[in-house]
Amino acid sequence: MNISSWSIKNPVPAIMLFVLLTFAGMISFNSMKVQNFPDIDLPTITVVAGLPGAAPAQLETDVARKIEDSVASLQGIKHIYTKVQDGSVTITAEFRIEKPVQEALDEVRSAVSRVRGDLPSDITEPMVSKLDMAAQPILAFTIRSVPVKGASQPSMDNEALSWFVDNDITKKLLSVRGVGAVNRVGGVTRQINVELDPVKLQSFGATATDVSRQLRMMQTESAGGRVDLGGAEQPLRTIATSKSAQDIGELPITLSTGQKISLNQIASVQDGIAEPRAAAYLNGLPVVGFEVSRSRGESEVAVGNAVLAKLEELKQAHPDIEITEAFNFVQPVEDEYNNSLYTLYEGAILAVLVVWLFLRDFRATFVAAVALPLSVIPAFIGMAYLGFSVNTVSLLALSLVIGILVDDAIVVVENVERVMTEEGLSPIEATKKSMDQITGALVGIGMVLSAVFIPMAFFGGSTGVIYRQFSITIVAAMTLSVLV
Repeated sequence: MNISSWSIKNPVPAIMLFVLLTFAGMISFNSMKVQNFPDIDLPTITVVAGLPGAAPAQLETDVARKIEDSVASLQGIKHIYTKVQDGSVTITAEFRIEKPVQEALDEVRSAVSRVRGDLPSDITEPMVSKLDMAAQPILAFTIRSVPVKGASQPSMDNEALSWFVDNDITKKLLSVRGVGAVNRVGGVTRQINVELDPVKLQSFGATATDVSRQLRMMQTESAGGRVDLGGAEQPLRTIATSKSAQDIGELPITLSTGQKISLNQIASVQDGIAEPRAAAYLNGLPVVGFEVSRSRGESEVAVGNAVLAKLEELKQAHPDIEITEAFNFVQPVEDEYNNSLYTLYEGAILAVLVVWLFLRDFRATFVAAVALPLSVIPAFIGMAYLGFSVNTVSLLALSLVIGILVDDAIVVVENVERVMTEEGLSPIEATKKSMDQITGALVGIGMVLSAVFIPMAFFGGSTGVIYRQFSITIVAAMTLSVLV
């Protein structure tokens, strides 16, 4: 069946087809996420194990080498990186790019489980996780307390600000769709400090180990099963927690002699803060900060705008706090998106102007101008179906293909004009004859260009993951151009 001849005889169905494709392409474009670069799934797995108080030499022998030997036997391993420091081991297993991420994660978990019995008994349970490139922070803020009207001092100190970030801000932002994590940077963490008095311990014949063991047994809360009471079933819980430092100081400690004393008789119990292990500074001054990361597959621009709106609501509800933006990785993404669209529009307009300058025919220029959006916009249907996003790579592909898309329209229009001029045929007859002559050439052009760009989708490594969207977007737009 000759599609061109059928379309010339039945223009309405052909027009309606491309109207529907364009409408569906616009809907697909609006549904796609705006990102800086495509989300990349790299088969890189991290194993973190901790042994508090252990030296690096001990960790290397007792932990790192055993896990390394087990992981090294897995198929597809490319590199293994190990970082050993006081009290912790971090092992990163990099697989070949062809390895499915979930399969790599399951195999590393199994490899760690095989040697779990050979590791020290007091080691923390090894955590196995995959590398998530989308988990990088996109926004960071600092927060400080300012005096409200009529007050001379801020209402919150460093500890209160840290709790405000951990509780209020984190809960508020995690309710935003697309926010993957909110992490506090700097600040302090509340801690009950129990400082034993060695002289008093010795006088009572007690040891620090006895006190530590009994505190661990007393400060607990766990499920206790169930009981049938009066025909009803009731859950039981073991509750042995203290609500304040004073309550902890009054806890009874049983000595080896059988005598009982309170903890505050041999120790000083104070409600304080933990030793700081991280710090945040803004303009050289210590601050409490927090970072916001997006979930995988979400738009950086949409998440960033929603986070800023939530923080604005928080400022209105708490006039005694001041939130300052420390860095913003969303704005550059939005700027690049707008600039890429501007370049796309500019390229389309320039392409049409060039056609007009050389053909000097308004109708021919109009045909070329109509062919561009009818080729580009429906391409978003395939992009959305394949899970692509609107990013620097996909927009670069569309900008590059603009000039190629005009070529098909120019070839058709020029050949129809030639047949009309040389053979004196009517526009309809000239179009039919012209399409019979050049349909094979148009299809050949599309196939040759596709053969050039399709192999880019099969590149190895992370390059192939990124350029898959580039090549498939170009091929989809060129295929639609031939159909137009």
